[in-house]
Amino acid sequence: MGAPAFKTPFASAGKTGPLTRKLMQYTRTTGIERFFDKGDIIVSKTDLKGHITYANKVFLDMASLTEDEVIGAPHSLIRHPDMPRCIFKLFWDTLSRGEEIFAYVVNMAKNGDHYWVFAHVTPTFGPDGKIIGYHSNRRVPEKHVMPIITDLYGKLLAEENRHSDRKQGIEASTAMLLDLLKSKGTGYDEFIFTL
Repeated sequence: MGAPAFKTPFASAGKTGPLTRKLMQYTRTTGIERFFDKGDIIVSKTDLKGHITYANKVFLDMASLTEDEVIGAPHSLIRHPDMPRCIFKLFWDTLSRGEEIFAYVVNMAKNGDHYWVFAHVTPTFGPDGKIIGYHSNRRVPEKHVMPIITDLYGKLLAEENRHSDRKQGIEASTAMLLDLLKSKGTGYDEFIFTL
């Protein structure tokens, strides 16, 4: 079990202060995993910069946050420190091309608990065909896949942390992920669905 969470002044953070950008940086992980029902779907929508414009009740319940705390805040509000940044780079690269992406993600609740999701993220297009935001549905991940994903993400994160320069770390872990996909002769989505 991890260290207890620090008290975090979420409600007083406001939408423009430094805590809004990194509300979770003051919370320690607890090592306690949360679960949601297989029939539930976590839904959120963001603007082009990743600021939350909508979050459903399942999202709020799993993250232990209120609508006031999340609307306008960056989606990274729920980022878990064990999540490799190269996966988020893959997200943004794919979405910026106007394509959808599927990925396993570990998120962090307000108190430091974590929960795994299988995310499907799509761009939202305006009437002129330009991307105006993003929409994400997250479901319960398949249990048999989790040991594979946690092993892969552990290796990617270790590679990122091996570099003192954050950008170099992301580049190195991205290269590691792309080498793995190349060795399997598949793209990321195909790899995810064959696990």
